[in-house]
Amino acid sequence: MVKVKNLAYTVLVIFLVSVLLGCVGTRETKLEPKAEGKPLYDYITKGNNYKSWNKWPGTGELYSRSPGSPHGDFLTTYVSDNAFSAIQSKKGSLPDESIIVKENYDANKTLAALTVMYKEDGYDPGNNDWFWAKYGTDGSVQVEGKVNGCIDCHVKQKENDYTFSGPLK
Repeated sequence: MVKVKNLAYTVLVIFLVSVLLGCVGTRETKLEPKAEGKPLYDYITKGNNYKSWNKWPGTGELYSRSPGSPHGDFLTTYVSDNAFSAIQSKKGSLPDESIIVKENYDANKTLAALTVMYKEDGYDPGNNDWFWAKYGTDGSVQVEGKVNGCIDCHVKQKENDYTFSGPLK
């Protein structure tokens, strides 16, 4: 009986030490955004569900775009908390680690892709440090990085920190 109590005590002590050291238990791994396709997708879908974020002020679900838009006929645009605060306070630009997630829908209002802008300090100073990514509906990375097609279009809005959804000033 004494040996069983000692064994139970030893197992309990080992378990508690392991939990404190993070070896056992339900500790969640905190994901950080990165200027890389797959880690960024994981961040916005697994680490932080972008659908719980605010939508870009003045937009709503499935707002229409002009025909021929590279993002489809309809969009829903979500922004990270730091981006939302900067937009609301008319800061003129978005802060580092801002994330914009655009759900791109076709004419039938079927999700066609996700396009994401992520601002990382020092990533691409010539283009306001934006990282660009496009994901298929299955999460596959279709394009990522310093995407010329994205930059060539969004540079038209350089004075608005490369964004089209609404004024930042």
